[in-house]
Amino acid sequence: MSALVTGATGFIGSHLLPKLLENGYKVRCLTRSGAARQKLSGLPVEFCIGDLSDPASLEKAVRGVDYVFHLAGLTKTDKEHEFYDVNARGTKNLAQAVARENPGLKKFIYLSSLSAAGPVLDGMPPLTEDIPPHPVSHYGKSKLQGEEAVLEIAGRVPVTILRPTAVYGPGDKDFYLLFKMIKKGLFLYWGEGSYSLIYVQDLVDAIVKAAGIPGQKGSQQAGIYFLSDGNIYTITEIAGSIAGAMPWAKREKPFRVPVPRFLLPMAAVFCGIGGRDSGIINRDKIREMGFKDWCCDADRARREIGFEPKITLKEGVKWTADWYRIHQWL
Repeated sequence: MSALVTGATGFIGSHLLPKLLENGYKVRCLTRSGAARQKLSGLPVEFCIGDLSDPASLEKAVRGVDYVFHLAGLTKTDKEHEFYDVNARGTKNLAQAVARENPGLKKFIYLSSLSAAGPVLDGMPPLTEDIPPHPVSHYGKSKLQGEEAVLEIAGRVPVTILRPTAVYGPGDKDFYLLFKMIKKGLFLYWGEGSYSLIYVQDLVDAIVKAAGIPGQKGSQQAGIYFLSDGNIYTITEIAGSIAGAMPWAKREKPFRVPVPRFLLPMAAVFCGIGGRDSGIINRDKIREMGFKDWCCDADRARREIGFEPKITLKEGVKWTADWYRIHQWL
């Protein structure tokens, strides 16, 4: 089996590659010229230089592989058009290259996001795949356009679209913000809500399982799956679990700092969050924070993919906190 992986140098990609190699895949990684490859050091993978914005550069990358795992995407920027350049048009360029150059592909797997579906609206149950998407951020809208681009080729190659919830684990830079605050004995609190989460290794297992099921060829509806650990948490529960994983933190129970949503960027600076966290709380993220419930029902993935999450929140945050400490992030 051979696979092309985009976004291999990212947080999720760097966890997926060892899993694919462990499962017998011959892996080709699409990377831009000059891209940092430290996370892939020592792995027996092939590198192919290309860029999602350059359709011609994708032709060689997609030829001869059995699977495409499209993980590359832009998650944060202050230039809104860049979300659409990368997540929408870039995904369309890759999908069209596959349909044109590799019509015998066994599966195109696209890693989308819960943001593409949008938040749970007031009074509604957790999201299912049958609820029409209603993204509220440019990131979410661009990922939904990416889904649409993938579905355009569903009549020619099998496709599967995965919508993970918030992903955390060793090496993640987004949840690191929360860990860093809680180490200081506090966290920003903009009101309770309900959140679904997934540990990165569970997500990687689901991605690999998705490659093993029959693809949805010719379908514009099926083949889309939410992924989570199956539980729903409040921000206070998440913060408490993180605090419990860090006995070296200043407080056993972190202090809640009430902050109106529109003041979150300034509050983050006040709390001394910078460096690796730069750009995590931006205008687009604030749009999502205006909604308090981001949760989903992942039952379809259980039934059709056979996905069974194994990592509890308590275990996941402990392993993540230990990794941050060992690598001197905390």
